Parts: sequence; structure tokens; C-alpha cells
Amino acid sequence: MEPTQTEMSLTPNGRTHDPGEEALAFPVLEFILNSTCRYDDPEGQEDEEFLPNAEGKKPVRFTDFEGKTSFGMSVFNLGNAIMGSGILGLAYAMSNTGIIFFWFLLTSVALLSCYSIHLLVKCAGIVGIRAYEQLGFRAFGTPGKMATGIAITLQNIGSMSSYLYIVKSELPLVIQAFLKAEANSDVWYLNGNYLVILVSATIILPLALMKQLGYLGYTSGFSLSCMVFFLCAVIYKKFQIDCPLKEYSANSTASHLSFNLSSHDHEKNDDSHCSAYMFTMNSQTAYTIPILAFAFVCHPEVLPIYTELRNPSKARMQKVSNISIFVMYIMYFLAALFGYLTFKDKVEAELLHTYSRIDPYDTLILCVRVAVLTAVTLTVPIVLFPVRRAIQHMLFPTKAFNWLRHIAIAIVLLSFINVLVIFAPNILGIFGIIGATSAPCLIFIFPAIFYIRIVPKDKEPMSSTPKILAACFAALGISFMVMSLSFIIIDWTMGDGLAVGGH
Repeated sequence: MEPTQTEMSLTPNGRTHDPGEEALAFPVLEFILNSTCRYDDPEGQEDEEFLPNAEGKKPVRFTDFEGKTSFGMSVFNLGNAIMGSGILGLAYAMSNTGIIFFWFLLTSVALLSCYSIHLLVKCAGIVGIRAYEQLGFRAFGTPGKMATGIAITLQNIGSMSSYLYIVKSELPLVIQAFLKAEANSDVWYLNGNYLVILVSATIILPLALMKQLGYLGYTSGFSLSCMVFFLCAVIYKKFQIDCPLKEYSANSTASHLSFNLSSHDHEKNDDSHCSAYMFTMNSQTAYTIPILAFAFVCHPEVLPIYTELRNPSKARMQKVSNISIFVMYIMYFLAALFGYLTFKDKVEAELLHTYSRIDPYDTLILCVRVAVLTAVTLTVPIVLFPVRRAIQHMLFPTKAFNWLRHIAIAIVLLSFINVLVIFAPNILGIFGIIGATSAPCLIFIFPAIFYIRIVPKDKEPMSSTPKILAACFAALGISFMVMSLSFIIIDWTMGDGLAVGGH
């Protein structure tokens, strides 16, 4: 059954791309991507509009506007969407894999993410649609659109909940350390519940009310600069902290932040734990694979950024995604490497907590924690935009842009997430299950099966190399989903929390 005219009319404005603009930022991907680019689109098809309505005019939709976001701002926005709190756990992942194996896994995931985005952008160019939900509709009708919208909504609500939970738990500790206040103080500014509401109302909500995602390019750039500061601090501290670690002498004020190393007294003169390994395997190695597999989650934001890109074309959007992923790849590897080389096998699952072993009142590390909290906070509006877009695609697909609806959805979403973080923090475990299901769908499975369904069979039969690669890519996503769910269930059964890693 063919899609209805109402659904197919949704095509954002854009400009015809330059047919010669086909260069890619990752030369390593050239063979894979060229093998999937044999379907030549007629010039201008990317901007082709579908059948007009009875009056001969294309109906106005909430996504209809001319893309005005610059290339650099688009890179900032996509990079900010990729960069999450997961960077804090990469040093721990490297301690469980070794430097060489970690580098191999991270490189593989970066290349796979570029290929996945290529499939999405290719599909969008073929059918003239730059909305993930509408690609689902074009491929599988209403069930495809609803499945995509629900996956985006659940994945990004889970991400926003984890980010705000970090604000709730970390911000009071940072303020307390700066003020050297008592641990059991009842003042409001040390109450995480009040602080998360304050941050949501004064910082996140105003940014989330922007009409277009491109307006957040400046805050995304500042967010990424905060993470660059974090990276520089990690590199600097590598040359300031000696191994083996020296115990911090806690006083009564800092007793809640101290780290008890008494269990390691017998190792004080043993430097064996100060050795870095190129390759290692232990009981936690398998847990790092799904964590790294989702290290570059940004796919719900790709097509909204594509829609708002100035002078949009498939090659131009591919460059945006490749550059964003490459920059994040460098930052991820350096943060993991120097964090691991600083603490070796003593690194904790959350890197900044490990620095508190040495000195919980270290001014530089406290500033770094503020920078990370700032970056996490400024990521929330970026992640909220695709959720609002998905809700509008599912509930109001034919409606023009409306400020009241735009504001109401943002307020309802942020209020709901604040309620979850304040009153049901254990719900994050449920979102771990949801993330292990929705993330593989959005990164691996949906782009692959949409590509298989959307690209005409007379142009690329199922026996062609591009579609075989896409089918293998979908199978890889299913394997990651099964692996992640298995580890989470094992953790729940054993009472651990090692597999539930947030992006």
C-alpha cells in the first residue's frame, strides 16, 4: 500500500546540491561508502517536492523553513549530541581491554557510525525526506513511523534523565567541596532536587524553546570547549600524580569524600599495578563492547541537523558527521589513554571520582567537574529537539508550526524528566534496558533496513554488495542488542551495575 499524500507531502525546504561535492572526511571509508553509492540520484532529486495539494500549493508543515545553519555550527551541534557523560567511563573501559584492543574497538565503532549515518543520509537524499520518522513511514508505513518515533523518544528521554541525574548527584558535592560545607547541611543549595529543578528552569528550558536546532550552535561550541578543558586537565594530571597512589588524609569535613585505601596497604610497596597493558582480558572486558558500541550515538539528531544545514547536500552532511565523529574519536581516545595511564588498574568506572582519591579539594579537578556538569547540562536541549520532533511527527504530522504547542511539549517533557529524576531515580535501570533496545535500532538496525527497503530493487537488488553490507550491518545491531540485554540481566541477577552505562 502506497503512503498517503498527507504523509508524503512533508519535505523541508532546501537548495540543490552541487553534484560534484562528493568528498568524504574519512578516506578509510571510501571503499565501503562507494560500494553503497552506486545508485545515482537525478540532479536536484534531494530537494524534490511530492505531489501538491488540490490548490496546487504545498501545505505548510512544522518542519518547513530554509536551512540557515552554517557548516561549523552544524558540526558543533552534532559533536555536542555525540559527546555525553560516557567519556568519563572510557578510561575504565581501557583498563579492561588494554590500549591496543581499546583503540581497535573505538576505531571500528567510529567507522561503523559513519557508515550508519551514510545510510540515513543516502535514504533521505533518495526520497527527499529529512526526518527519521518519515523514512520509517516510507519504508514500512505507519508501523515504521511509530516504531522510529517511539525509539527516538525513549532513547532520548533516557539520555536526558541520566544527564539530569548527574546534575542532581554531582552538583551538590561540587558546591559543598568549594564551600567546604558540612555533609549533613540542610541548606537548599546543597539539595540535589532543588538544584536540578533550578538548572532545568533557568538554563535548559530557555534553550529548549529555541525554534530551530541551529540556534544552539554557540552553546554547543561552549559545551565542547568545556570537554576540551576536561581533556587538557586529564592530560596535565597524568604528569602530576605519581603511581602508586598516595592515600588522602581525610579530616572530619571531607570524610564523606575520602577514599579508604587501607585494604591496599599491602600493595603500597608493590608497583605491579602501575603497569599499563597493551592488551588484556578479564571478567569485565565483554561489558566494554556494548558501551563502546553506543559511544557515538547521535542518529536521532542527524536528520534535524541536516534539515537546518545551509546549502544542504548528502556530501555536505556526510562531511559534518564525519568531522564531528573524528573530533569526538580523538577526544575519546586521549581522555581514555591519559586517564588510564594515570591510574592504571586502579581507575574507577567514573574517572573524576578516581581523582577524589588523591585530593577531593583539588581546585583544578573541581573546576573540571563544573565544566563537565556544564557540558552535560547544555547537551540536554540538543537531545530534547528530536524528541519534540518525533512527538509532532506522531501526533501532529499535518500541523504548521505553533509556538504554544512547541513550548508546551518542551515544558511537559522537562517536567516529566524532573519528576523521574527526583522521585524515581531507580527508573534509570529501566532506561538501561530501553537504551539497550532502542540504541541498536537507531544506530544499526533502522538505517540498514530502511536502506534496503527504500532503495529501488531495480537499481540495487538484494544480491548487490551495498544491500548485503546493509543486511550484515542490521545483523550486527541485533547481536549488540542481545549482548547488551544479556549483560544487563546478568548484572541485575548478581546485584551489580556494570553493564548499565549511559551515553
